[in-house]
Amino acid sequence: MRFFKNLFIACLVITTTKFSAQNREGNIVEYFGKEKVNDVSEGEVIHLFKKGLLLKTTGIPFSNASVEYDIVFADFLNETPGSEISEGKEVYDSFQEKSVKWEKISIVENGEFNNPFLRRNGYLYLEYTSEEEKAVLFEASGHTQVLINGLPHEGDHYDFGWNLIPITLKKGKNTFLLSGGRFPKIRARLLATYKPVEFTTRDLTLPDLISEGSESLWGAIRIINTQDKFFQKGSIQVKINGTSEAIEIPAIAPKYVRKVPFLIPNPTNLKEGESVTATLYLKDKNNVVIDTASISLDVKSTYKHHKNTFLSDIDHSVQYYSVAPSLTKDQYHQAMFLSVHGASVEAVNQANAYKQKDWGHVVAATNRRPFGFAWEDWGRLDALEVLKHASDLYKTNSQQTYLTGHSMGGHGTWYLGATYPDKFAAIAPAAGYPDLLEYRHSFTRNLNDAEAQQRFGMDLVDFEKKISPKFNNTNQEQLNEIIKRAGNTSRTLKLKENYLHFGVYILHGDSDNVVPTFLAREMRERLGKYHNDFAYYEYPGGEHWFGDESVDWPPIFYFFSRRKIKKDSEINNINFTTASPGVSKGSHFVSILQQEHPFEISNFKFQRTDTGFQLTTSNIKILSIDLKAMAQDTLSEVSIDGESIALPSSDKVYLSKASDEWGITSRPDASEKSPLRYGGFKDAFKNNMVFVYASKGSEEENEWYYNRAKFDAEKFWYRANGNIELVKDTDFKVSEYRDRNIILYGNRSNNTAWKKLLKHSPIQVSKDKMQVGEKTLKGSQYGTYFIYPKEDNPGTSIGVISATGIEGMHAAYANDYLENGTFFPDIVVFDDEMPKQGLSGVKFSGFFGNDWSIKNGDFIWNL
Repeated sequence: MRFFKNLFIACLVITTTKFSAQNREGNIVEYFGKEKVNDVSEGEVIHLFKKGLLLKTTGIPFSNASVEYDIVFADFLNETPGSEISEGKEVYDSFQEKSVKWEKISIVENGEFNNPFLRRNGYLYLEYTSEEEKAVLFEASGHTQVLINGLPHEGDHYDFGWNLIPITLKKGKNTFLLSGGRFPKIRARLLATYKPVEFTTRDLTLPDLISEGSESLWGAIRIINTQDKFFQKGSIQVKINGTSEAIEIPAIAPKYVRKVPFLIPNPTNLKEGESVTATLYLKDKNNVVIDTASISLDVKSTYKHHKNTFLSDIDHSVQYYSVAPSLTKDQYHQAMFLSVHGASVEAVNQANAYKQKDWGHVVAATNRRPFGFAWEDWGRLDALEVLKHASDLYKTNSQQTYLTGHSMGGHGTWYLGATYPDKFAAIAPAAGYPDLLEYRHSFTRNLNDAEAQQRFGMDLVDFEKKISPKFNNTNQEQLNEIIKRAGNTSRTLKLKENYLHFGVYILHGDSDNVVPTFLAREMRERLGKYHNDFAYYEYPGGEHWFGDESVDWPPIFYFFSRRKIKKDSEINNINFTTASPGVSKGSHFVSILQQEHPFEISNFKFQRTDTGFQLTTSNIKILSIDLKAMAQDTLSEVSIDGESIALPSSDKVYLSKASDEWGITSRPDASEKSPLRYGGFKDAFKNNMVFVYASKGSEEENEWYYNRAKFDAEKFWYRANGNIELVKDTDFKVSEYRDRNIILYGNRSNNTAWKKLLKHSPIQVSKDKMQVGEKTLKGSQYGTYFIYPKEDNPGTSIGVISATGIEGMHAAYANDYLENGTFFPDIVVFDDEMPKQGLSGVKFSGFFGNDWSIKNGDFIWNL
């Protein structure tokens, strides 16, 4: 369920040089000193794809559709009559309202297919005839995703040259259907590997070694398993200058590339400024070395700019953040400046743009990747993890935590500030846009007829009709609204009153043509209507990037220095808004635990009085108040929504609303919805999740569900620098994964873990049948995504990707729930028309009740 399709986040810029990247063309990694991986060390190139077929589809730019669909992939997956791809075959392009033909295309001198239509919306079809069945690596770059012999795999749409996919070639014809990426070029090759299990040094995550340090540090490297069996009980040993560390690595599934953590020793005799070579040894279960790799590590001082690494709670992956530490050495309780980067920017470059301060530490999180998640979804979680890790490490002053960022990071500043308002004393968005939707609108709302005609070949009225969703009935319109409701957590402007918690400094260049300056001016106007503590500055002549002062602007830090977060005992007023307690539950000592209507906007206004407090609320079912944290001696007058409440305790109280009346209640049962697990579906992808795939179905079902799980794992690696464990259902033991979320692939008939995890679920899926509450859907064409609580741990969830048969499985091939800007309620049920028609193929969607029931939930049927 995509928030918007084909939006190019054009916030490309932050670099430590003074050269502007705004007018450059080409691969994004070329802008910032990186190099695309071209050399092959993992095997021998046995085939370079030189000829193929190109489909020049346009796609719908800036679509407002809530549900993504891809007719070309859908037809190819389902092998509908006439779906075979051949030269001259016609495909209808709905945006252009005409048929386009598959036509021949050949590579150019650099070994790449190059055509403007390969940028985002076009398709490339390739074939390879193998004389035998054999294992190879498919190495491609520049594409968004690929169907290899009808099975989905992640692409390399940023054209980094990282992608390596172990596959088994069939004897005879093998097909590859690739969708376009961010640039108008695609390369594709087949490699014969040297070893069945080996390292690849493409996409390392490494720390800086510390000249004053001695503790071992985390790194991560990818391991390729081209075997048809798990690689288990392996280990990695690392040697540097006579020191060594060894760690057992997690199991690596068949035909899978997994990025695994390893420990790096930090010798005590290192000198700042040098580079050190470490040797990695990959060992099998018998402690036999089966591969080696060399990596280079920089040695930095802990008192100067450097990188730290840590293990993420989301997926046990290794992530890094970069630091410009305080000039005041070895002193605790200094300030913390969390800086969030723009699109394409490495966190290390973000931190390097700042001069060191003498009163606090600048810490730059990664957003999981240079593009990542626009600081939403898993980017949001990364920011929180970095904030906690760095705060604990440096023992900073919790009252002096500040937030700033540039471009996409300017959006991150607006978004994170609105979402977690009690964590920051002040925020400073630079060259930012407050809301992704508003940013998209900024490219279209100022169009005139001439510009629309020039860019899209139609007048403005027709263009607006094209990008607007069309509904066949009222049910579809309501379905569209309930799906989009899941995106309310990203609607920053609906949370704008949260900015009252802190001071705001807005910095923007007056000549910015990447993030238009009028977006900053609009925020100034909005704040001016209700906020009494903000500053605004337009840098004269400033383009999107005007040097390091684009982020390291001295007046921002002066502004920060004048503000602190008040202690809870000093808080007299709170105005807090959220769309989901699962994302942001409250402020200071007041928390929202459950809503009346999930993912609608909730708000409370707290006002302390001499003898108690008053609360007014909207869309809140249960809340808690930490009276002890309030530190108020007299609490004789307490009211909520005008009702007087007698408090039985001076510690923490829980209040519940029933029939429009408030009363004291006990803490909600752990089995109910809570901030620990509130939904929607995307919320399942955390808590060190493990993917459990079906193996007890037909050969086709087993192959599909394993590859479907692997597709999500590939996606989470590429988008989120992730580390995903794949487990066969027959090897899954509930007791071994008590504290972890489970993503289950399959149904009750073919995945043995279903009965262990989902026997009480109101949604039951089996062969040719889906039971949704009281309603039964029959046939092989249905699929579903849903989230449901695990019974053995109140903080963990199960995410389900399931179908009733082959057609339903193919309908569920999309994994856009692993991208930011997509909406997914607790449940989505669809049929095989969804990949071809979008919303009209969705049959049921919405949110469970607070007791995780359908009966008390909020749902729309579309049958």
